[in-house]
Amino acid sequence: MEGEPMSADSALIDVSLPVGPDLLTWPGDPGIEIRPSSQISKGDPANVSQLRLGSHTGTHVDPPVHFIEGGATADQLSLDVLVGAALVVELPAADAPIPRHDLERLDVPDGTTRLLVKTANSRLWSRRPVAFPERFGCLSADAAAWAVERGIRLVGIDFLSIESSPEGTYPVHHTLLGAGVVILEGLDLSPVGAGRYGLTCLPLRIAGGDGAPARAVLSPR
Repeated sequence: MEGEPMSADSALIDVSLPVGPDLLTWPGDPGIEIRPSSQISKGDPANVSQLRLGSHTGTHVDPPVHFIEGGATADQLSLDVLVGAALVVELPAADAPIPRHDLERLDVPDGTTRLLVKTANSRLWSRRPVAFPERFGCLSADAAAWAVERGIRLVGIDFLSIESSPEGTYPVHHTLLGAGVVILEGLDLSPVGAGRYGLTCLPLRIAGGDGAPARAVLSPR
């Protein structure tokens, strides 16, 4: 059932958002349009659709070039970063920027390289349509610095952005992407609880892409 942790014998757990016209998008980003280009029902030999969406739609990856001029683009990201052991941590009450000390209290093991943060946001995705929340769980600048200091190479969050930056300076993105840390946004972590998983996240190989929608799945360990 949606919102409940999956059983340990489940082989793969999809933690990506379904892309459709009712999917929430970041304010100012392109909306989602899926229009038929050809239809069997209208006499065409095959069904083909035309897609219109932004590079940061739904579950997606932010490569360094998103905020760092000259940084690596989506097609230049190493698959070694996007596939491998991951740790899901849970802060179920978090609906605002998470301070460093909240992450420190989680006792994240040394050597963790992929960290997925589950917050109060995960409860949003069971609603249709999803209204943009006034507050959402995300990282603070000092939490981003902590992730860099710990040698984490990928950080994921269960909302469309890893930070709330009303002043428009985006320190979390600059801190993480400036250190080469890949950001994975728009996860639906409602089916999983805290623990160790195998992550497979394959973003579209968009040449020169500043972002790329992705299918992300977890496998229990």
